[in-house]
Amino acid sequence: MSEPRTEPAGRTRPDIALTTGRTRVALDRLFTLGAVVVLFAVFSVTARNFFTMRSVLSLALQTSTTTLMGIGVTFTIITGGIDLSIGSVVALTGTAAVMAAIAGVPIWLSWLVGIGVGVICGLANGLLITGLRLPPFIATLGMTFVVRGVALTITNANAWPAPEAFGALGNSTLFRTGVKFPGISYPVLIMIVVALLCHFVLRKLRIGRYTYAVGSNEEAARLSGIRVARVKIADYVICSALAGLVGVILASRMVTSQPNSASGYELNAIASSVIGGTSLMGGVGTIGGTVIGSFIMGILTVGLTMQGANYFMQQIVIGVVVIGAVAFDQIRRK
Repeated sequence: MSEPRTEPAGRTRPDIALTTGRTRVALDRLFTLGAVVVLFAVFSVTARNFFTMRSVLSLALQTSTTTLMGIGVTFTIITGGIDLSIGSVVALTGTAAVMAAIAGVPIWLSWLVGIGVGVICGLANGLLITGLRLPPFIATLGMTFVVRGVALTITNANAWPAPEAFGALGNSTLFRTGVKFPGISYPVLIMIVVALLCHFVLRKLRIGRYTYAVGSNEEAARLSGIRVARVKIADYVICSALAGLVGVILASRMVTSQPNSASGYELNAIASSVIGGTSLMGGVGTIGGTVIGSFIMGILTVGLTMQGANYFMQQIVIGVVVIGAVAFDQIRRK
């Protein structure tokens, strides 16, 4: 008769640790989702016309761009890095797409040109970080000025009007039935598809598992055979590609290029990721949490606006929420 298996003192069984980790992630996601429900209920009672179909669809549209950028920056934060250049990338990619359309490039191809410019920016960030060993904060901060400068230089700091057909991506809707249901905007549908796709990439594909491994312990990941540099470059490319997508969407919504636009957007993206449970220490984060975090920010902004709160008060509230999310993460880690 075999004796029952025992674990040495001070050692945790891997299966128990894995189950505990999954339970903690599930509880964190439930907590943030509960915050969305509570905020939505509060503003539905206190803010007039908040809980209407048109307001909900408008909220989803306003939140879609922040969500897309937040999803992208989540990849970089999980690796233990950061990307401060995505606001400038949004401005440059939108400008590049509009200029391509003005030059006679087919509209759908001009959109791809904008996203392609974002991919190039992400590749540059990744090479600076992995090739020159620059800290992500410094590398992406420097790229912020470089990319913004390029956008201002090629347009002479002027807005360029795009062809009318260029606005189809940002202003068209699907499933419209009239006044009762104005339809779901294309950016919202894009947000849903991208969120599902990136969730699959991060959870099911090798690049996703490697991303978590690099963020948890970079040296251990390198010793286990993971090509850390390639993983980081891929994550920064994904981040900037999604920023490029946002740039194209915003330029399409305005039907013009705005080289001065998107200033500070990177902070909203990072905030949505952090509020959604992504740890700035790396190794922890989910796409679902980032989506929920961006909607928390969106609900706060729209709800406070409907209640008559000015822009400065909104910034104070969002800042307090971000501080609370980071403090909660620190307490949880302890």
